[in-house]
Amino acid sequence: MILVSHDRHFLNAATTLTLHLDRGKLTLYSGGFDAYMRARTEAARRLEVMARHQEAERQRLQAFVDRFRAKASKARQAQSRVKALARLEPIVLSATEPPPRIRFPDPPDLRPPLIALDRVSTGYVPGKPVLSRLDLRLDPDDRIALIGANGNGKTTFARLLAGRLAPFAGEITRPPKLACGFFAQHQIEEMRPEASPYDHLAALMPEALPEAVRARLGAFGFGQEKAFLPVVDLSGGERARLNLALVTHAAPALLILDEPTNHLDIESREVLVQAINEFAGAVVLVSHDEHLIELIADRLWLVANGTVRPFDGDLEDYRRLVLERSAPADGARSNGSNSRRQTRRLAAERRRELDPLRQKVRLAEETVARLTREREALDRALVKQQGNGISPAEALKRRAELVRLIERAETDWLAAAEAIEREANV
Repeated sequence: MILVSHDRHFLNAATTLTLHLDRGKLTLYSGGFDAYMRARTEAARRLEVMARHQEAERQRLQAFVDRFRAKASKARQAQSRVKALARLEPIVLSATEPPPRIRFPDPPDLRPPLIALDRVSTGYVPGKPVLSRLDLRLDPDDRIALIGANGNGKTTFARLLAGRLAPFAGEITRPPKLACGFFAQHQIEEMRPEASPYDHLAALMPEALPEAVRARLGAFGFGQEKAFLPVVDLSGGERARLNLALVTHAAPALLILDEPTNHLDIESREVLVQAINEFAGAVVLVSHDEHLIELIADRLWLVANGTVRPFDGDLEDYRRLVLERSAPADGARSNGSNSRRQTRRLAAERRRELDPLRQKVRLAEETVARLTREREALDRALVKQQGNGISPAEALKRRAELVRLIERAETDWLAAAEAIEREANV
């Protein structure tokens, strides 16, 4: 199975290897996404250390050349260092640019509560409320995630809080100066394709100077080259960032984000998490991204059974609740479903048990390939009567050692492969 996803929890739960595509090159890492991130960070750190050491050596050699090139007694040594400089292969650090930062404008200070709901009901067809019995309070520093199955009314509730949907009954109290930034996916699709990000934002800020509009766009990662491009030429992630800039143009004290990460890659999601956590106002989040919810939300509100209530627990508690409710009542169906789940679980456990053996096979393959390349290079040097910097006797001794190491690695390889085959047939 090859899986492409921006969901970190899903990747960690379902994958045993991670293939990283960067500038046309593929690099394979063992483990799920978190293991890949640790390995990649460590590799980048080692590469930076090596680059610093190489630069120090380059400067040392260059200083000797500059100092002694003109002196006859040192000219030969200087020339040798010039050749050493030429042989220094530059260590190329990753040129992957970090995603642009997002900075929400600072909201005004407002007294609590921002919104209070008292026996409110709402919906789209009079007499047929989607949600009712709403008695909730939202304060300026709240970080709330809405959880619940699709179709239960999470977006309906978000629209009610944003003032996009009127109540059928009950009372909603909110300060008259409360500005609400409401992010929804359909807004991205409704942007004017030929208009630029500057055109879109300037239309919402008619009294602002052009410099202020460009500065606001810059806070969402739009520099001079992107601010005046047509929207049709922007990526999905860039359009999502533009929509965030548009819905926050009035510096709202309340952000309501309905699936804000659908067009964002994992790196951009981390940037959004940082921006939300730095935001001084209240946030209500609707998302299927568990990682996003865990890093942002302080409280969970459950949308279910035609109402919204605070949920006493975390995402793990909610997950257990969902699994308990989804268990079928019929005994036979339950037994069949449990049997299938048990089979899938055992298969997953068996795959995990075989991971060390597969890792052993991969390491043995790599060792055989590496040692074989070294032996072949040594053979070519011996044919040309060159010892690669060592005497012929030492070269022959090293070749014999390589043959023994290759045989040992091949034995390990075959043993691990046979063990995998035996375990797979159990």
